[in-house]
Parts: sequence; structure tokens; C-alpha cells
Amino acid sequence: MTAVPETLPENRYGRSADQRADRKLKIIGSVLGAVLLGVVGWIGYDYVTGQGISAEVIKRQVVSDQRVDIHLEVRKDKDAKGYCTLRAQHEDGSDVARKDFRFDERTDRIDRVLSLRTTARATSVELLGCTTDGGASR
Repeated sequence: MTAVPETLPENRYGRSADQRADRKLKIIGSVLGAVLLGVVGWIGYDYVTGQGISAEVIKRQVVSDQRVDIHLEVRKDKDAKGYCTLRAQHEDGSDVARKDFRFDERTDRIDRVLSLRTTARATSVELLGCTTDGGASR
């Protein structure tokens, strides 16, 4: 009977170059993942806190071939000043009106019925976006 050594021979089963490379790749991947997570978090935070003015069309009413009324709800910072752009379209998709409405009141919520003069009968109204005088938009 031959004796089996209880310990492995030295340097015979050490770390290979592949294992060292795998470890380096894991470290690099972890660092890059953390950086990416930080960038996505920063962009999300900036988007949420950077909204100076946002708005929503509550309802619209076509009054005539030359006018449409829009009930617009605006949410903004109390001190924010800016405007929202509305567009009315004909059934064929062509623009029949486009106008910017300013909101400079020192309040955080504004409900207003606005009138758009149209060049033809409007069948849809769209809020294109809102912009603060400082440039933040939605």
C-alpha cells in the first residue's frame, strides 16, 4: 500500500492566469455597474426636481370653426415663471392653431380655461410642453 500525501504539492494547483483575469473583470464590472447606477440615479433626480412647470389638458370644447376652449391645469413651483404651448389640429392632421400661454402667477397650481383661435375646425388639442424662463421643460 502506498501512502497518499495529505497536502497538495506546492505550486501545482495555484491560481491560474484565467482566475486572475476573472477576478479583475469582476472588479471592473462592479465598479462600472456602480458608476452606471449613480449616473441613472442622478439623471432621475435631476429630472424629477428640475420640473419647473408641468401641465395637463383636462378637457377641450370646440366652440366654433374658429375657436376651441381648453381647460388646462398647471403645476409649478410658486416662484416659477414660464409658458405652455398648445396646438390644435384639423381632422386631416394639419395644424389649425398654435399658441404659447404664460403663467407668471405666484402660486403652485393654476386652473384656467384658455381659448385658441383656429383657422379651421379643430378636432384635437395637444399640449406640446411647458418651459420655465430658466429653461427647464417638460
